Amino acid sequence: MGNVLMPTPPPQQVRERYQRAPPGSAAEGELVQQYLPLVKQVVGRIAMNLPAHVDREDLESVGVMGLLQALRNYDAAKGASLPTFANVRIRGAVLDELRRMDWVSRSVREKARQVQAVMQELEQRKGAPPAEHEVAQALQLSAGEYQTLLDEIRPVTFVCLDAVAGSEDEDHPEQHESIADESQTSPVEETARREMARLIATRIQQLPDMQRKVLALYYFEDLRLREIAVAFGLTESRICQIHAQAILAIKTFLQEHEGPTA
Repeated sequence: MGNVLMPTPPPQQVRERYQRAPPGSAAEGELVQQYLPLVKQVVGRIAMNLPAHVDREDLESVGVMGLLQALRNYDAAKGASLPTFANVRIRGAVLDELRRMDWVSRSVREKARQVQAVMQELEQRKGAPPAEHEVAQALQLSAGEYQTLLDEIRPVTFVCLDAVAGSEDEDHPEQHESIADESQTSPVEETARREMARLIATRIQQLPDMQRKVLALYYFEDLRLREIAVAFGLTESRICQIHAQAILAIKTFLQEHEGPTA
């Protein structure tokens, strides 16, 4: 339901068109128009979790720049399809712009860190990811108050799966940057990317069943939150809270393996 359906030329055909077409050519313009719905889809999925002051049209403009970058650097010989490669580049460009804007307040970041610290302490004690009610109890909050807190820190959790390779306050490479523009991928970057993917996959397998399903449907089946909510007979707000709890658990796990962060 959430997928963008568009006619996609074969990778070889795309590569040949770009070998012949310089930047700014009519052929490039045609491909930009063809994949413009992908930009709108990516921005739409990110923007629905942003405050009102973040201009969606500005993000779409940044997304188009990411699309152009993808089209100009796409190499079908590396195996990825053009839509997959473009999706990563578009998301990366938009998330980079959001980080540049620093649209998440320090107070929200601090609250998210406090929740992560409690989750880490509980996990060290019990040897498994803590349940929502356990985190709430440790924070001396009711279930409703904790769910309200998850709603408040939700913006941080909706971008962190793409940016989870490092702290938001540090100049670490992000997940989308592991797809290099250069003809040769750095062996160090490739090793780091594979290790990060392994850690995330390990953590996802440890999460409660409902959290795993929400992550799978949102990130891999490309469903919108309201579609996931309908599928499970829950409210969209509740799905958002489940998503936030899962992402915080992933971040906590990664920080444990990376060591303390500033």
